[in-house]
Amino acid sequence: MPRSNNDKHPLHYVADGDWPEVTLTHDAPLSAHCGLLLASDLNRTMRSRKLSLRGLADVACVAHSTVARVLNGGVLPDIGTPTRLEDALDHQLWPGPAAIRASVSARRQAI
Repeated sequence: MPRSNNDKHPLHYVADGDWPEVTLTHDAPLSAHCGLLLASDLNRTMRSRKLSLRGLADVACVAHSTVARVLNGGVLPDIGTPTRLEDALDHQLWPGPAAIRASVSARRQAI
């Protein structure tokens, strides 16, 4: 099934830098900004808790390859993936509309 609006995975919209410290293209959709925020927060949370990719995947009942793809911007995850990750971490990862709009605005002003 095609993604909404045919959005590609977030990594596709990188204009400059190495994921997740990137500048997205000026036409990157909201989903790419959301994916970037999600990956950045997941990475920070895993590091602060000293969680391995496989360790988190096992606790969250998510394939480790899916966690890796979320972290590296290679997937727009279905709603179940961040939900299971949030439950396993007891931490909200989904950035929400205000954070996404702020990210879009900040990144576009930097251009």
